[in-house]
Amino acid sequence: MEPLYEYAWMIPVLPLAGAMLVGLGLISFNRATNALRQVNAVMIISCLGAAMTVSFALLWSQVNGHEVYLRTFEWAAAGTFHLTMGYTIDHLTALMLVVVTTVAFLVMIYTDGYMAHDEGYVRFYAYLSLFSSSMLGLVISPNLVQIYVFWELVGMCSYLLVGFWYDRKAAADAAQKAFVVNRVGDFGLLLGILGLYWATGSFDFQTIGDRSKNWSVAVK
Repeated sequence: MEPLYEYAWMIPVLPLAGAMLVGLGLISFNRATNALRQVNAVMIISCLGAAMTVSFALLWSQVNGHEVYLRTFEWAAAGTFHLTMGYTIDHLTALMLVVVTTVAFLVMIYTDGYMAHDEGYVRFYAYLSLFSSSMLGLVISPNLVQIYVFWELVGMCSYLLVGFWYDRKAAADAAQKAFVVNRVGDFGLLLGILGLYWATGSFDFQTIGDRSKNWSVAVK
C-alpha cells in the first residue's frame, strides 16, 4: 500500500488539473470550449472520481491499521528558520478526503442538470473543480502555512461561486459581502497562526502538538 500513499498528493492535484485545463480553454478558445460542454464536464467529473477512488483506498488502508504517513520537503530556509511543505495522511484525514470527494462528486453530477441551460455551464464546472481542489489541499495540509494558503483559495472560490451571475446586482452584492467578511475572518486566522508560531516556534502540527504536551507536563 505504500505507493498509494506516495501518490496521495494527486488527490487535490487531479481536480486542480481539470480546472486549469478548462480555464485555459475558456481563456484561449472560449467558443470552442463552451461548445464542448459535456466533454469538459465528463473530464472534470472523471478527475474528481479518480481522486475519490484513491481517497476510499486510503481510508480502507487506515482502517486496516496503516500507520500515519507524512511526507514533506524543505520549501524555504533562512538561518534557523525552516519552512516545509507536504502532506499527511491519518485516520481523520482519510475520512475527510472521502467526505469531501464524495460530496463534491455528487454536487458535480447534480450540476449537469442544474446548469444545463446556462451559458456559463463550463465556467461553473471550472470553479467547482478549483473549489474541490482547494478543500482537499486544506484537508491534507501538515502545517498552518498550507492551511492558510488553501483557506485563501477556498475563500476565492466562494467569491467566484457566490458572484457567478455577476451581471445580477444581488449576486454581485452578495459576492462583495462574502469577500469582506472572509477578509476579516482571515485576518483573525493569520493572527492566530502567528500567535501559535510565537508560542511554539513552529508551523507544523506535529511539533506544535509535541511542545504543547511538554508544556502540560511542565505545568503539572
